[in-house]
Amino acid sequence: MSRTGKVKSQAGSGNRQWRRMDLHLHTPGSSDYEDPQASLLDVLRQAELRGLDIIAFTDHNTVAGYATLQKTLEQLTLLEKLQRIEPEEQRRLDEYRRLLAKMLVLPGFEFTATFGFHIMGIFPPATDVAFLEHLLLSLNVPRNLINQGSATVGATSDVLTAYRLINNAGGIVIAAHANSGNGVVMRGFDFGGQTRIAYTQDPNLHALEVTDLEKRGRYSTRRFFDGSKPEYPRPMRCIQGSDAHRLVRDPDNARHLGIGDRVTEVFLSELSFEALKAVFENNDFSLTRPYRGKAQPIDFVQAAREEGESIVQSFHTSMSKRGGHFNRILEDICAMANTNGGTIYIGVSSTPKESAVGVRNPNQAIEQIQTAISRRFSPQPEVAMDRLTTQGVNVLRVTVQPGHDLPYAIDDSRFYVRDETETNMAVRDEIVRLVERSERLNSVTTASFAPPTPPAARSILAAEDADALEASPPSGGPPQVNPPSTGVEIVESKVRNGTIYHTVHDLRNGNRIQDVTRSSARKLWHYAITQVEDNPPRPESINWHGDMAVLNKRQRDKHVWYDLAMRSDGEVRVFYGVTDSGLNEAWLQLIEKMDTVR
Repeated sequence: MSRTGKVKSQAGSGNRQWRRMDLHLHTPGSSDYEDPQASLLDVLRQAELRGLDIIAFTDHNTVAGYATLQKTLEQLTLLEKLQRIEPEEQRRLDEYRRLLAKMLVLPGFEFTATFGFHIMGIFPPATDVAFLEHLLLSLNVPRNLINQGSATVGATSDVLTAYRLINNAGGIVIAAHANSGNGVVMRGFDFGGQTRIAYTQDPNLHALEVTDLEKRGRYSTRRFFDGSKPEYPRPMRCIQGSDAHRLVRDPDNARHLGIGDRVTEVFLSELSFEALKAVFENNDFSLTRPYRGKAQPIDFVQAAREEGESIVQSFHTSMSKRGGHFNRILEDICAMANTNGGTIYIGVSSTPKESAVGVRNPNQAIEQIQTAISRRFSPQPEVAMDRLTTQGVNVLRVTVQPGHDLPYAIDDSRFYVRDETETNMAVRDEIVRLVERSERLNSVTTASFAPPTPPAARSILAAEDADALEASPPSGGPPQVNPPSTGVEIVESKVRNGTIYHTVHDLRNGNRIQDVTRSSARKLWHYAITQVEDNPPRPESINWHGDMAVLNKRQRDKHVWYDLAMRSDGEVRVFYGVTDSGLNEAWLQLIEKMDTVR
């Protein structure tokens, strides 16, 4: 199997020393992850802040989180190699490289065996994702659930079979939270003595993960499995892990741990999987010990502010009804539910240097928004709310899921959509398209049994699929010329009673909006209409490169927009306000060439 493009971590040699590890971390690849807007870069940064040297991604019955990390690195590395990487992308790639050189990041999974027992498999960083997915299939995880990240997958293999297959595949086998729920110690059961012995003494099992590792006394799990009991003659290594389903500990529920809230120290000669596995296969139990580190958590609100407004992110300093602030928050919720989903931060502005205002009573604010959604929305969108801390104040985070029951409306008749960094009231044609999209979604849900792609990987995979189609024509020649996937195109213009009415084609979602005038147009639509009415491009004066041309380039801060033209079947098409994310391989090559000439 190929080992190219995999996640790389430092594996240098040196003097033996204590290393901190958390081998039980979930990512957005798990369906029950509590920070759905967190990125894998956020996970790595938080692990660094907690002083961790070794971490493992152990999503429920899937390796989707680790696969997404690999694909992200492969995509950014390819862009760098082709010299088409944007500054922000280069910074992300550099940050990934820095963190992966500092920490050993391992692939793994948390498998749900028969009767619901949880077992972790941890593997070398060069392990092929396809190999791990095949292993999960061998453990009877249903093929249509292999990417869902659900802890519930029906009838699968039994515990002892799982131990054996994971060990034979070269993995470290750990019984997850063995002394608590879904643990093989079966605490609270009045039966199962022989089964408990088998599940905790099997030679293929390397360690028990326990939640009371720091507890002292005769009743601790570690003491129970120290080999002193005749029926449990094999002493078992006990470790602890956070089982983190979020970045930081939940302020409202201390049992919901964050990354690095339960850490084990391991005495290693080098930072490598091989050295780690050697410790787990060693009978010297002094090579591991509990550790609880202290570190300030990453300020994710400030990190979001530095990213700024986007189609999936907005900021509001106030939710006061006076001045319309509260209504604008509801409009953002409606727009994101009708578009791609997103996150709304309340209590801060989008300007990183401004002081955070905060929300005085987060619980009351959550209740106020929930009441408004239940009374004013039709239907009710799927929204989650929690509070985060930044600059010593509480900020409300509202996470909006992409809607499945489109379109969503406020007060029965006000429909909103998200357009890059703005929320706008939907026009008639957009409402029609939302209804059509809803019908397609319902049709696909009913007819398709294909395994869904995890949310954290969806955008990357979609981009890769599109680029692959556009960059690989059947003839093996140059990339095919296809329209960009962002920006707008004016496809038709008509004059009625002295007013010019345009049909605008939104390339991001394919919508065609009719009867748009210069006075009624949104910002990007207005720009395109102004260009068409005042400065229409003349095909004979365009500087063509084959059938493609760059008409204009505009830049503000980090944002760049292109006006592009292409010839197809004797027709000239012009695209206004195309962003970098909408450029396929052919357009990237042309823009790179133009920038070199300039």
